[in-house]
Amino acid sequence: MAAPQPAMMLPRELTHNNIALESKPTAKIHYTFAAGNKSKEEPHRLVVFLNGLMTDKSTWLPVMAGIIRSHRDKGFPCLLAYDRYGQGLTEDRDPQDKGKDRGRGHDVADTVRDLHQLITQIWLDQFGKTAELRLVLVANSVGCAIARLYVEYYPGSVEALLLLDPMIANSKFDWFPDPDSRDFDSSELPPDVTADVLREQRTKFANFFAPDVINKEGLDRRNLAELLPYSDKPRLAPTHGYDPMVTVVEHDPERFALESLQVGANVHRTLELNS
Repeated sequence: MAAPQPAMMLPRELTHNNIALESKPTAKIHYTFAAGNKSKEEPHRLVVFLNGLMTDKSTWLPVMAGIIRSHRDKGFPCLLAYDRYGQGLTEDRDPQDKGKDRGRGHDVADTVRDLHQLITQIWLDQFGKTAELRLVLVANSVGCAIARLYVEYYPGSVEALLLLDPMIANSKFDWFPDPDSRDFDSSELPPDVTADVLREQRTKFANFFAPDVINKEGLDRRNLAELLPYSDKPRLAPTHGYDPMVTVVEHDPERFALESLQVGANVHRTLELNS
């Protein structure tokens, strides 16, 4: 049965539904899909939107709506956004987590395999085949790590990546100087930053973003640095004879510092501007 639509005006082309993966039939994933309107050619391109940790697919709906409205006459590609297990409108938890400690079940590799299964099932249901499928992955935060690992696990399937404010997968989020280290030099600090401010910010960042912190959806990130140890490897495999296009967009530091207040991270403005 179709899930209720969000309480916002959306184009008629966007449909909302639930699906159970063949590999995990006891749980359902909520997704939003638009079939595209390039009727004169074989449908082949799918843009997939990948959520961060603290957001769900509702953040992508205005983007999807904008694409449809601005390209309805010229034609737009197929669009897909979804909520991972335990996220947004996907109320079911990952069946793989059953019997495991909270937050210590599925990891990013499992999420990538689930995403591939999800794409395959939806595409087969819509068009009956996957041979012509070409993917564009648009991702934010940890979604960028999912996108990068997807390209590695399924080489040749992704023709473009748009990575918005990607997380540093091989980092422990220990970015700010340690005021208790031997080589710390307080003279290098900005005027409004003290050693105590640094200690506070390091603690807040660790409590929010460190790989061992348990998140609402139960995505275990402790092995992420092992899954993606390099920022520039492996080389992306060509898709249909062309190298994939990669675009990376960093966050606006002023806006990030302000928005962090909304989620309780309370990032110090000067530290964010200089990070």
